[in-house]
Amino acid sequence: MISTVIRLARVGSRSELAAAVLLGLAFPCLALAALIPNIWLFAGAGAATYAADWYLHQKKSHLVNRLNSVRVGLPIRFLLRQLLLVLLLARENLAEQPVFYAAVACFLLFYGLQAPHGALVAFIRLRRTLPVVTRNVDLHGVRIPDAPPRALLHRAGEKMLHLDLPAVAGVVTAVVTGRAAFAYAGIATTLGLAVLSILLLLPYARRKRRVPGAGTVLKAVDTWLREYQPTVALYFSGSDDAAYQVNMWLDTMEQVDGRPIIVMRERNLVPKLGDTAVPVLCIPGGQHMMARDWSSLRVTLYPANVGKNIHMLRVPTSKHVFIGHGDSDKLASVNPFSKVYDEVWTAGRAGRDRYALADVGVRDEDIAEVGRPQLAPIQTWTGAPKNPIPTILYAPTWEGWDGNPGNTSLLLAGENIVRRLLDAPEPVRLVYKPHPFTGLVNKKAKAVDERVRAMITEAAARRAADPRWIREAAAA
Repeated sequence: MISTVIRLARVGSRSELAAAVLLGLAFPCLALAALIPNIWLFAGAGAATYAADWYLHQKKSHLVNRLNSVRVGLPIRFLLRQLLLVLLLARENLAEQPVFYAAVACFLLFYGLQAPHGALVAFIRLRRTLPVVTRNVDLHGVRIPDAPPRALLHRAGEKMLHLDLPAVAGVVTAVVTGRAAFAYAGIATTLGLAVLSILLLLPYARRKRRVPGAGTVLKAVDTWLREYQPTVALYFSGSDDAAYQVNMWLDTMEQVDGRPIIVMRERNLVPKLGDTAVPVLCIPGGQHMMARDWSSLRVTLYPANVGKNIHMLRVPTSKHVFIGHGDSDKLASVNPFSKVYDEVWTAGRAGRDRYALADVGVRDEDIAEVGRPQLAPIQTWTGAPKNPIPTILYAPTWEGWDGNPGNTSLLLAGENIVRRLLDAPEPVRLVYKPHPFTGLVNKKAKAVDERVRAMITEAAARRAADPRWIREAAAA
């Protein structure tokens, strides 16, 4: 039941679900406390809303986006809390007191300051966004001024909104103690910090703090390409969770002959790229990508079939090769789009046979069996194993796009496979490694994956208390 609720609410864990429930209950309590009025209930409910909001943002919960889509985003939640505080003041018979007018003026000014702050943040980010992202590429002709401190730009809007805390705390304290000085001190702190945040950003909006324009940066990229003359490119475009498809080829690219380069298209994927000594050039814009000179390339390798491949496939001097990111019996392994490449490289005979059976237009003479470079470090062993308990890897692929239940063993047999391995008369160690996309299309696959993980966790807890396994772990 809880797992179902977690999936429907798009939260990642039970703790996120608890924070979401707390947020949903705290705001009605806040409204009730303002109407009664009850300052202690208001203070407790208000603290709960701050804490729950902060936690969900820290976890980057999908629920935050859901709230934004139904028009109860973070600014609205802060404004609602402040309006309820003003209502509380009125219900406490303070509507004619200076503290009431001071609180109203504070919140009006505070929200007035959000606009210039947000505009500055957006302007600085826009001016510091280069047309390319690089690693291991020497763009010596480009001089980039130092960026603002991360504290000023990272989650800047959320931090700015939270500057209302001193004012809210000060007003609440003033109601409790009857001393307006607390409210005035909190209001002054909130407005002072908000103005300071804007003043700290202003220097970074000046012309000399801006990065060079796109033309200057792309000219430096062209100069580097002419000097480096790349011969083998790994070209990749994909979704946010597809970085593993390029990471699996990094070691291979470091070992190829010639001058390798990794060309990417999504700037958000570059931080997810593993460590590599190969030059990385990410060019998000299609027009920028096609305007570069790629004539030195002799081979371009494609780990995925995606629409943006067309921007590199147009280069006539390169041989275009589809290498994929794994073989299976899913339709993805015999995609008709593969006809656009000069060659398709498969791990072995099974990959060639799949294309022959699928008859999607990929000619047999265009297929090369090249093995799987990622398996090269694995060495055969002929001696007696050091540990008598064998290790079994269960790595089911994902459910694919077409809904065919035969795409993955996880749906029809996954739980039985794991249960029998865990309950086997002769004990085994089980390593479970599902596909990163498991559950992306079929939520039933995600549910099975969660149950399998739970089974393994429970078995691991039982074995941790078993003297036999304690001895085996010590001997390993």
